[in-house]
Amino acid sequence: MDSPICLVKNSDGELCLEPEAIDYLMGLKQKVVVVAVVGLYRTGKSYLMNKLAQRKRGFALGATIQSKTKGIWMWCVPHPEKTDHTLVLLDTEGLGDVEKGDAKNDAWIFSLAILLSSTLVYNSRGTIDNDAVEKLQYVNELTERIKVKSTTDNEEEGEGTQFMQFFPNFVWTVRDFTLQLEIDGGEITPDQYLENSLQLKKGYGKKINDYNVPRECIRNFFPSRKCFVFPSPTTPDNMHRLDSMDEAELSESFREVVDTFCRFIYQESRMKTVIGGHTLTGEMLGHLVTTYVETIAKGNVPCLENAVLAMAKIENQAAVDEGLAVYQKGMEDVKALFPVDINQLSENHLRSETEATQTFMKRSFKDENEEFLKALVEAIGNHSADLFKQNKDASENKCKALLENLSAQMDQGMKEGTYATPGGYELYCNHHDNIVAQYRAEPNKGVRAEEVLEQFLKGKSAESNSILQADKKLTENEKKIQAEMKKTAELEQEKAASKEKQAEMEHNIENNRISQENYLKEMEEKMEKERKQQQQEFNRTLDRRMQEQKYLLEMGHKEKAELMRQEIEEIKKNNQLERDANTQNQKALLELFKQQAEEQNKKMGILIEELKNRPQIPPCNVM
Repeated sequence: MDSPICLVKNSDGELCLEPEAIDYLMGLKQKVVVVAVVGLYRTGKSYLMNKLAQRKRGFALGATIQSKTKGIWMWCVPHPEKTDHTLVLLDTEGLGDVEKGDAKNDAWIFSLAILLSSTLVYNSRGTIDNDAVEKLQYVNELTERIKVKSTTDNEEEGEGTQFMQFFPNFVWTVRDFTLQLEIDGGEITPDQYLENSLQLKKGYGKKINDYNVPRECIRNFFPSRKCFVFPSPTTPDNMHRLDSMDEAELSESFREVVDTFCRFIYQESRMKTVIGGHTLTGEMLGHLVTTYVETIAKGNVPCLENAVLAMAKIENQAAVDEGLAVYQKGMEDVKALFPVDINQLSENHLRSETEATQTFMKRSFKDENEEFLKALVEAIGNHSADLFKQNKDASENKCKALLENLSAQMDQGMKEGTYATPGGYELYCNHHDNIVAQYRAEPNKGVRAEEVLEQFLKGKSAESNSILQADKKLTENEKKIQAEMKKTAELEQEKAASKEKQAEMEHNIENNRISQENYLKEMEEKMEKERKQQQQEFNRTLDRRMQEQKYLLEMGHKEKAELMRQEIEEIKKNNQLERDANTQNQKALLELFKQQAEEQNKKMGILIEELKNRPQIPPCNVM
């Protein structure tokens, strides 16, 4: 993307999507790291985003008090340090723009920045004082603007852990910072400066509560915090031409902080994930932003769970389509060789099926009850059944054409009466046996070679018997012996055809067994991976809550610390209950899958036994 484009338009107080930007995201298959910048208008947000894009110009910079960025603008650039990843930069409309009159959309834009980003940069000027913290009042309203789950038994949903699990890392950038970084005469880091500014006051009363609430929200919602303080880049007279100034003209201390900031974003900003730890591609981000903005436009509150489930359905269906396409492509080479023997076809089928399943597993997530995996299994089953039928048909056509060609001379002899002479039956048998020998010598006849030969021999039976009975060279006893020999040969061929069918069915059973084992293996590995992701996510959240409890104890907020201890215990309990329930559900799914496989194999086994025990036609005594 050469330059930024508008992603979410703020027009006449309404938020709407820009189709061009959504189309771009839908075509972006790489994993994404999403960095959004928010803050008061005219605080230099766009300059930082241009630096992250490693471009001098891109996002509009304004030199007046008028806000330049409206809505949310997007710039997708190759990630400077992560191969095959895209860095998605979101520059948001300045908060508190007096020209808008209605600040309602400020809160929505702030909420969208949080929902879409993996790192949120909050940009302000001057210092982090009480005024600066209070201007971040949108944090206090997040529980009214965002729902984590569609239904919850906990009315205080936003007060605790659920929000922390998906909120982005928080970076506070302070521009034009002029103070000394020190407390009580001791030098401190920018991070310590931020933490000191977010300390809670002891005591009770409205004044203290008003002071603590925004800080508690920031501490609770953004446990991962970082701070950068930027000195002024140049003199006030030069600020209007900041975007056209050479780097050498900017203050050295400013450039150093900018470089440190960019390195931190490149190295520490994680890939965008949703609850469950699933990483997003640009396409999936496109689905998310579409769901969120359309929900807001209808006057509803965006729900992360609903948005993720809606995205999962789209993504899982795409995973089914992609997996099927992999299977179909994997079978193209062997299809071009039809007819082939059952071993070659089975080998290609199993390999392509495994590749298709792995492709599906790599892309799918939140596949409730393995609904989409079952759809893939069914789709592959239908396609493979069609391919196996095509291979049978190709074998039948080739074998029939071969026999027709080989028997053409004998058929001509029948028309010309070549065999209607004494000794004609012996000549007929020689030609007949020669046809069978040449047919058997022909390679690559496929899976219906014996069955087609059986049909051919049965078709010639009446003809053969007619010549035998008309041959005056043979005695009645010789005719009887020849007839028995012919019937025995037909019976042997029938056995060969039956054996051919049995071998094919046994191959199918073995294919099903291997397929089911592969599916179960892939399912178990996928479930285990998701369990680990969820546990890692939970452990991070729990660790942050415990750190916050430790802070409250150290600062003497005993009541708050005790409430948090109780919350932590409740979190642990609920997590264990959820893990146990998921484990039971997964075991039930795996067991059901195994049972279905066993039933299918049992049915095939019954068919094989019926084929084995089918009554054979006994040799007939021809008088």
